[in-house]
Amino acid sequence: MCFRKRNCYRPPDHFSAKIYTGPVPSEQDSVMVQSEAPPQSLAPPLPPPTQRPSSCCFCWCCCCSCSWYGLPPRQACCRSEEERRVRRKRWETKLETLSNCEACSKPSAEEMRLWAESFECLMRNPAGRNLFREFLRTEYSEDNMLFWLACEDLRQEHSKTAILEKAQLVYENYVSILSPKEVSLDSRVREVINQRMQDPTAHTFDEAQLQIYTLMHRDSYPRFLSSSVYRSLLRNGSCSSSLS
Repeated sequence: MCFRKRNCYRPPDHFSAKIYTGPVPSEQDSVMVQSEAPPQSLAPPLPPPTQRPSSCCFCWCCCCSCSWYGLPPRQACCRSEEERRVRRKRWETKLETLSNCEACSKPSAEEMRLWAESFECLMRNPAGRNLFREFLRTEYSEDNMLFWLACEDLRQEHSKTAILEKAQLVYENYVSILSPKEVSLDSRVREVINQRMQDPTAHTFDEAQLQIYTLMHRDSYPRFLSSSVYRSLLRNGSCSSSLS
């Protein structure tokens, strides 16, 4: 007989304990949930970001002109845009005025004869400038005369506000490389204009005007004198003067 049975021997509890095979399904779920939970930070939570004040755009008009007008950004921008539209309309009206022929009386035969002797006489006479413009239009170079006339108009201005507007008008329409009416100027003259446009005066475009004047004198004027436009006008003027 076995000694254990005879003496009523009972093994310790740890011999009869069940073998641990891992947590039950409910325990597994709780463990997974605890492991997936993000670690709690000791730092206090950040406050929600503040909403940026509404403004029309992040541009010069919102950064600068708003403080000038003493208005909220959106109102100042709208006012600035409205003023730009009014100014642009005013510039377009002035362009249309420059594009039209100058008012002048009918030239005499003597005046037309003097046009052939001196380019200066031609450019001093309104009728001569109109006729020369008609010729330049046939050569697709009328913008040279328009630029010269715009510079003459600017030189006669004395109001600071009008000078700023007219200088901007001349630059945008005849000097800017984005303009379809850009005139031919060398890099040195363009650099001078760009520097002077920081504080425009009535003489901002003097060097550019002289360069275009010289170009018309050297290049277009000789062809104008031999053109049929001028010869026919000179012939008709001579005939009418002889009949009178």
